[in-house]
Amino acid sequence: MPLNSHRRPLLGTALAIIAAIAFAFSNTSASLAYHGGSNPLTVAAVRFFVPTLVLVAWLGAARVRMLLPMRETCIAAALGLVTALYTWALLTSLNLVPLALAILVFYLFPFLTTIMLALFGREKFSWRSTVAIAVAFAGLALALEPRAGNVSIAGLASAFAAALGLATVITVSSRVFRSGDARPLTLNMAAVAAVMLAALCVARGEFQLPDMASGWVGFVSGAVLYGFAMIGFYVSVSMIGPVRASLLSYVEPFAAAGFGITVLGETLTAVQLTGIALVIIALVGATARRGAAGK
Repeated sequence: MPLNSHRRPLLGTALAIIAAIAFAFSNTSASLAYHGGSNPLTVAAVRFFVPTLVLVAWLGAARVRMLLPMRETCIAAALGLVTALYTWALLTSLNLVPLALAILVFYLFPFLTTIMLALFGREKFSWRSTVAIAVAFAGLALALEPRAGNVSIAGLASAFAAALGLATVITVSSRVFRSGDARPLTLNMAAVAAVMLAALCVARGEFQLPDMASGWVGFVSGAVLYGFAMIGFYVSVSMIGPVRASLLSYVEPFAAAGFGITVLGETLTAVQLTGIALVIIALVGATARRGAAGK
């Protein structure tokens, strides 16, 4: 049943926020897998198999065609390749620079997405969105409090490459499925990314499953959460547009911070709380008055 035009933006916004939270918890769960004997490349490879299997079952039950026309199949394959590469680039940056700094650089992707969409004529260059992204990015910088120090240029370049890769995938995929069904394209992207990363694991001899119970908990839960987040994010892009969906992804690092406060007993400084407030203001300002226009 088609969604009411007034409900679609609201549901798309809610889905984007939920997907961001799921991304945050999937990354937290992945750390358990690492400490339990697995490694980032194995976790990345397996987590793409989950959305592949889920979408095959979902589309099969709904009797939705999974195969795309040849042109869209080639695009999906290319996007799957880019997805695998930017995932690998992000994992590489996390091993070379402090986590906060890598995340800060990676979250340039909403701004890069906005620029790409404007260059390709997909959306008008909105100063409102640009200001909101700048404010959110500044807030993220305050909240993460990254310490530069003696930083690896290769690590920063890898994080930026990951941001550029994700922005490219969002820009191109939103053009392909527009406001239609995002699931078949997401399925093809996830399948290609899963196969490529699995092959990379084997080629490098780095396929390593957990050897502890806690590692398996993180391994499985992280994969399931990531699968849900990936599907939810691209469906939200088709509902509210790539700029809004990307901007709402700033919820992710703060969901992780909230997890640290409530579960791990961590504390936040006044500067970090100010950063969080800036991000919230930016998100509300960018989305509150978009209304049914969605995109």
